[in-house]
Amino acid sequence: MEYVKRLEKFLNQDNAIGQACKVVEEKTGVKRLYFALGLIAFLAIYLMFGYGSNFLANFIGFLYPAYASVKAIETHEKDDDTKWLTYWVVYAAFSLLETFTDIFLWWIPLYAFLKCIFLIYLMVPISANGSVLLYNRVIRPIVLKHQKSIDATLGKVHDAAGQLVTEAEGELKRRAVDAAADQISAPNSDETGDFSKTD
Repeated sequence: MEYVKRLEKFLNQDNAIGQACKVVEEKTGVKRLYFALGLIAFLAIYLMFGYGSNFLANFIGFLYPAYASVKAIETHEKDDDTKWLTYWVVYAAFSLLETFTDIFLWWIPLYAFLKCIFLIYLMVPISANGSVLLYNRVIRPIVLKHQKSIDATLGKVHDAAGQLVTEAEGELKRRAVDAAADQISAPNSDETGDFSKTD
């Protein structure tokens, strides 16, 4: 019941969501808590059986965290920045993993629903937050173990990209000079008195 109380408190806040809930409550006569629970139930059923449910799961996993991240950037506190950076690191790792495993997972019944629950678990503000847990137990140890080789590889890629850009700039300059020289050395029909073309 604690989650229901938290949801009710959230729905009664003085913000855009609270105002929208107030309008719906006044127009329909249905309490905003019941309306929100009905919407959650509808989304859950749609995620189980609806067309485009994977898109909806991704949308839910992206929309609120993106909004909360913008809010975090605009504050001077560091804790909320760290929280949402952690979420995005875990979200990116999950999306990368899903890219390779999607061919096996798409046929699992209720996959989009389970994915949406997982993404909500990653973002929900509780002490056992999923993104913090996965980051500290899985991603962080892997990255710290291989950090030197990752940095060395990134340095090589950076150097190779810089060299490629330098070579491309040199080639573009050479071709521009050649094109300009060809243009200057080519006879101009107007200067030689060739008036064979008529208007």
